[in-house]
Amino acid sequence: MLPLTSVFASATQNEKKHSPNMLEKTKLILKRSAARLRSVIADSQYSDGKLRNAVCEAVIPYPANQKRDVKGLLRVDKKFRTYGPEDQKKEYHKRPRIEAVYSFLKTQYSLAVNKVRGARNVASYSLYSLLCMVLNREAAENIRRPDKAVSPTYFNT
Repeated sequence: MLPLTSVFASATQNEKKHSPNMLEKTKLILKRSAARLRSVIADSQYSDGKLRNAVCEAVIPYPANQKRDVKGLLRVDKKFRTYGPEDQKKEYHKRPRIEAVYSFLKTQYSLAVNKVRGARNVASYSLYSLLCMVLNREAAENIRRPDKAVSPTYFNT
């Protein structure tokens, strides 16, 4: 799984505010490649009517303070157990793959402890890290060694 788009903003801004912009960018990229966006999988922080209406299928659990006592809605409790329709539960369980990409960027490309300061410099550093990850993945696929996609140092020698 690789990221298609990214949006950089101040840490004081809520991510949900930027999700419609990122969704539109993703749709444009997929349209260029004759693909379409089937569904959006997100955590309950992104529970928003605008985001849900922008896609065919939104697999976003409702938080406890929204739409109470309505059956058939996807919910996630504090222990990350899911409740609701089986098809949505199955899709929602794909979400850890996204978290694994973030974790990989933080550990292998030092996004957790970068040495740059300022929004512009952090954005540049992050984009370079994303680019390195994508190129590493593509190189691994080209030599028919997908196992090397998770090794940033394999292609350095």
